[in-house]
Amino acid sequence: MTTSAPPRTTARSRRSAGRRTDILDDSLPPKELWPQRVYTLPEYQAYPGRLNSTEELIDRHVAEGRGDRPALLFEDQKVTYRALQASINKLGSALQALGIGPTDRVLLRAPSIPPALVANFAVLKIGAVIVPISPLFSRAEIVHIAKATEAVALIVAAAMLEEVDKARAELGSVRHVIVIGGDAAEVKAKGYLPYGELLARGGDALEAVRRGRMDVAVLLFTSGTTGMPKGTVHFIEEALIVPDTFGKYGWRVTPDDVIGGPAPLSLAAGYSTQAVIPFRFGAAVSLLPRFTPEGMFEQIQKHRITIVSILPTAYRKMMQVPDAARKYDLSSVRLCTGGGESLSAQTYEDWKRMFGLEIFEGLGTTEMMFVFVSSAVTRRVKPGAIGPAVPGYELRVVTEDGKDAKPGEVGLLIARGPTGTVYWRDPERQKAAVVGGWCRAGDFVTMDEDGYVWFLSREDDLIKSSGYRIGPEEIEEALCKHPAVADAGVIGVPDPVRGQNTRAYVVLRPGPVPSEPLKRELIESCREHIAVYKLPREIDFVAELPRAPGPAGPGTGKLLRRILRERARA
Repeated sequence: MTTSAPPRTTARSRRSAGRRTDILDDSLPPKELWPQRVYTLPEYQAYPGRLNSTEELIDRHVAEGRGDRPALLFEDQKVTYRALQASINKLGSALQALGIGPTDRVLLRAPSIPPALVANFAVLKIGAVIVPISPLFSRAEIVHIAKATEAVALIVAAAMLEEVDKARAELGSVRHVIVIGGDAAEVKAKGYLPYGELLARGGDALEAVRRGRMDVAVLLFTSGTTGMPKGTVHFIEEALIVPDTFGKYGWRVTPDDVIGGPAPLSLAAGYSTQAVIPFRFGAAVSLLPRFTPEGMFEQIQKHRITIVSILPTAYRKMMQVPDAARKYDLSSVRLCTGGGESLSAQTYEDWKRMFGLEIFEGLGTTEMMFVFVSSAVTRRVKPGAIGPAVPGYELRVVTEDGKDAKPGEVGLLIARGPTGTVYWRDPERQKAAVVGGWCRAGDFVTMDEDGYVWFLSREDDLIKSSGYRIGPEEIEEALCKHPAVADAGVIGVPDPVRGQNTRAYVVLRPGPVPSEPLKRELIESCREHIAVYKLPREIDFVAELPRAPGPAGPGTGKLLRRILRERARA
């Protein structure tokens, strides 16, 4: 059965804690620009019209007698569902005492550590909206997100406070900065709130604020091809939909599973893996704040991880660890999955040969929250292919004239299902992202007669490096801020480990001389303007860049990256 989105509750029925919970509607695109949300699985029919994510994912397990089961594994700590609930209640009640309530946006800038998960669930339990932001975002990007969301609070790990300090005077509506860790006296001296003290003065009981299933719960920001990060909207019902689709039919999660991966909460893959899927099933999540190949191996071994969710780049780096198959015990692993960039048949074959485990590739977008194409649903890998549609989703490959492509014919991937692309305060981007109710995935692909999707390339110039999508214009702009740079062009070039490296072609102004120290200086100067993962890894000095004719004459128009890519291949 296919149905449209559930009817939204009325404004009158959606009042809670003295404030309206539908005030975010003005930040969403007009409904005629939304994708069609289809609900084909029977699981969707049982969802209540009003719910709370934390109540469904945490409180329910405690109420039903599973409070002593492990929920979080971190280093040598094991946090049970009951202990996690207690911390959530304390922090949530303390946030309410600060005046934070339904629909208020709260930023979260932290690595994958227990307090970050506590903060996420506490914010959701009081009916507020959680906005995880990348630990790698620069001051300018933090300011942009704070203003775009009109956030009232920011929760940040002490180790990631530096950029927040720089941005402090520009955070707009942010009234409270809550710092996890660090020296409490120093935190208070800056006028910030220590997380530990806030937790200590919170209450033991906290009533979950239920809201409409199509009310906004999570905002994830992703960088597009140009400009600042773009907000993607996720609704309360997605806390059930994501596990009930890929979690159930892809990973086939059970209460005995331990799911592990290093993706941060600010990415859809990290948020779904660490803050959604395990808790629907009463399973546990293994938290890894920072990926290293050896660290991932040790985490699998120590926490007895059963489902590994990492990037293809991570698999390739792990295979470079000397004698890894002999040194580490992976006997607990029953499933390896990957996504975010092309896995490649070679990586699949090498991993299987080295460890006797298959990697089931997946494809998803931040906009659609998580994976909607994956070979994990069939447990049948075609090396080099991603897989078929995840149950609950429909896929099409369309040619440039909008017709359905034949098997093996190249076209653009579009999808629809119970989640879909909705941008925050960006109707123009929304218009381009949804076509006839279907969401553009942004990839050129082919589909075979079995419904397996085979990735070919990005629809545009986006660079994919270690799972990050990087827009070249931002890097070019950052490079051109340096006084020695006259012009810059950026492309992605193949890299056997990262998928792609970011290469910059730089034209210098008269005077400066090309040198290795200057290359390092240019890269360092970019740190002031862009996130760390966007920094160019390679710089080539050139006399001129290929440009189309422009208003000022030949070579002054649009940068022709196609020619740069051809030059790189040559």
